[in-house]
Amino acid sequence: MSVVPADVAPGAAVGEQESARGAAELGPRARLWPSLVAVYRAQLSRARVARIPLLFVATFQSVGIMILMRGVVSGGGEARSVVAGSSVLVVAFVALNLLAQYFGQLRAGGGLDHYATLPVPPASVVLGAAGAYASFTVPGTVVTAVFGCVLFGLPLTHLWVLAAVIPLAGAALAGLGAALGLLAPRPELATLLGQLGMSAALLLGVLPADRMPEVVRLARDLLPSTYGVEALARTFGAHPDWAFVLGDLAVCGVVGVLSLAVATWAYRRAAVR
Repeated sequence: MSVVPADVAPGAAVGEQESARGAAELGPRARLWPSLVAVYRAQLSRARVARIPLLFVATFQSVGIMILMRGVVSGGGEARSVVAGSSVLVVAFVALNLLAQYFGQLRAGGGLDHYATLPVPPASVVLGAAGAYASFTVPGTVVTAVFGCVLFGLPLTHLWVLAAVIPLAGAALAGLGAALGLLAPRPELATLLGQLGMSAALLLGVLPADRMPEVVRLARDLLPSTYGVEALARTFGAHPDWAFVLGDLAVCGVVGVLSLAVATWAYRRAAVR
């Protein structure tokens, strides 16, 4: 038998109990930035061992393409396009192709159910995974760009622009890859779409645009990585037009925000099914 002090009203005691029960049930809401960092670190540690061999494959692929193109292209604007396109191709291989496969397998294997139970915003899952995969492209992209400049006799002076090209192009391609993987009904189709996207980045990014038909040029303008390629290629000139460089980077950044937003919507759509 419990004894309640006379100065405590029964209604107040019940209200305090309900308030305490609600406070116990509701925890603090997870914020975007700490959740993003946590997902990024987890993805980085998981993919470090598995993705490093694939990063070597992506780098050797781009270096091999430049060596083959060296027998066709001697210099000038075409050489700048080949080197810039081959460098961004490393980003496309990892951020677009591998990320599409990862989210396709994650959806098919029920991995999205695990993330859905975590107290993290959906955007942090997409951004964390995209950031981790894009981080693997930094060494390969730098090595490819330096090798291409030496091979074609291009200046190394403005290669610091890679610090902007890699994250912006990586965000655009990673968002596209994540969306393809999450929207594909089967993991095999996600792998196919990722491969097709990487092939488009190869054909439309590495080959000089001046030699393409008009219809292909229009398709090239729709590819997110094109603007990263153009921004990097412009910096190889003797007197780069930085206004156009910043314009290409701005377009790449806008496309990156839109593609990551679509990927976040696709994650929410796939997680509730």
